[in-house]
Amino acid sequence: MKKDTILVVDDEQALLKLLRVNLERDYRVLLATHGEQAIQTVAQEQPDLVVLDIMLGSGEDGFQVCRRLREFSDVPVIMLTARVQENDKVQGFAVGADDYVTKPFSPKELLSRINAVLRRVQGGTRPQTSSIKIGPLEINPVRRWVTLEGKSVDLTPTEYKLLYYLASNKGKVLLHSEILAHVWGSEYRDEVEYLRVYLSRLRQKLEKDPGSPKLLHTLPGIGYVLDDKE
Repeated sequence: MKKDTILVVDDEQALLKLLRVNLERDYRVLLATHGEQAIQTVAQEQPDLVVLDIMLGSGEDGFQVCRRLREFSDVPVIMLTARVQENDKVQGFAVGADDYVTKPFSPKELLSRINAVLRRVQGGTRPQTSSIKIGPLEINPVRRWVTLEGKSVDLTPTEYKLLYYLASNKGKVLLHSEILAHVWGSEYRDEVEYLRVYLSRLRQKLEKDPGSPKLLHTLPGIGYVLDDKE
């Protein structure tokens, strides 16, 4: 069986060597030490996932690199950060990251996160083949197309999976833990900040006025519901 390819981007040679040793048993591992090299490697090799350090030594930081990647690729990105500020996590999600791991971490922890993200973007069967229509929104689960008023909407794999799950339960209030377990995995049941950031991103792409949503509704302290009724 062909191994998935993981690109690790970090300017610390010791960490790169450590991660290569611990990941190459399960994955084909590529390495990059700066942003430009990472961009070129993704374009040429099309890896299945990128592990990207926020604090790169020179040139662009991880946020800038992730933003550039999202201009041409929806490859899943896990960001590594030595920071603990919530704003850094939010910024990472805002530029298109799929997950984060805070340093110091064990290789086992990172491997678990990699497996979880790959399961999320690659795994799972779609229970229906007919399109889902909710007001001006249409989702084609076979082609994984999303249109709003007939115009294509560009979503990352995680954004799509979240939207599809909400749409498949149109009109039903879904609890935070329920959504997190289904979309991200059971180990993410308490990561409510993930939902806040991703719902905000979906609203920016789907709502005419994100501050007064017509489709993606919040029930404070409970969960979310997708419906075209205000």
